[in-house]
Amino acid sequence: MSSPILVTGAAGFIGYHMVERLLAEGRQVVGVDSFTPYYDVALKEARFARLSPYNTFLGERLDLADAQATRDLFRHHRFERVIHLAAQPGVRFVDPQPYAASNLLGFMNVLEACRQESVGHLVYASSSSVYGANRTLPFSEHDTTDHPISLYAATKKANEMMAHSYAHLFGLPCTGLRFFTVYGPWGRPDMAVYKFTHAIAEGREIQVANGGRVRRDFTYVDDIVEGIVRLVDRAPSPDPAWNAQKPDPATSAAPHRVYNIGNDSPEEVNRLIALIEEQLGRKARRVDVPLPPGDVLETRADVTDLRRDVGFAPATPLEEGIRRFVAWYRGYHGA
Repeated sequence: MSSPILVTGAAGFIGYHMVERLLAEGRQVVGVDSFTPYYDVALKEARFARLSPYNTFLGERLDLADAQATRDLFRHHRFERVIHLAAQPGVRFVDPQPYAASNLLGFMNVLEACRQESVGHLVYASSSSVYGANRTLPFSEHDTTDHPISLYAATKKANEMMAHSYAHLFGLPCTGLRFFTVYGPWGRPDMAVYKFTHAIAEGREIQVANGGRVRRDFTYVDDIVEGIVRLVDRAPSPDPAWNAQKPDPATSAAPHRVYNIGNDSPEEVNRLIALIEEQLGRKARRVDVPLPPGDVLETRADVTDLRRDVGFAPATPLEEGIRRFVAWYRGYHGA
């Protein structure tokens, strides 16, 4: 029997969809989550409960910041593939400790466990926020990412550097994925699509940054999952064209690669709001606010490398994604 795939953050938004897809393909999955109360834990419990009936799924409640528990998990299951999606999310700075515990210490424990147990491929979540103060659009993996403007972004940049060091020192194949504004059913309540839908449905005000003249590369969650599925069994090798004199951030002499996964078609937040209004059949009560610190006016993914290497790039139109999300929202909330 083949070894199971480990998915961390399995009760989270992307993690839940990732596990569900793997299980639907008949693969064995161990899913771990620490159920941190960053948002309503009941939503995480509901996601996890939907996975539990599969006889090829084993759910574990575990904090990856616990080094011994993480080592024991890896030793017991002997994973060949690891999909690391667990993280403390959010660009709004509140408390630095959860970011340090989950995104830095937790990730280090995963890297070290992968090294000790000779994992064949670690796929880990990075973020489009690593582009920070970069003003060149679209954002390319070949751009430098040395100026993060949020602590979250800084931890994700640190993850990429940590993974590269393990790939270089120990030959651990690693692939980092920079996600762009993911949305869809079972999404996070703190993100714009869910927040706007919930507030509009209940007749409450929504806060709209910069008059809604903010553009995001909204990426439907199924497209994110498809990209991961295509990459997880495709462990990188050292790039033979790597040049030490003129290093390219997207290539490496180590078995480490980074890819953007985004829709490559930015939409203005004003259009997002209009689509939600259309699906709900009611108008939003808007309050204009300044762009928060840590946010940028526009994101757009260059997905040339992803399309070249796996023959796929996200393409779900925003109107279709919002239709599916609102349908789920109505069912989940009984609205």
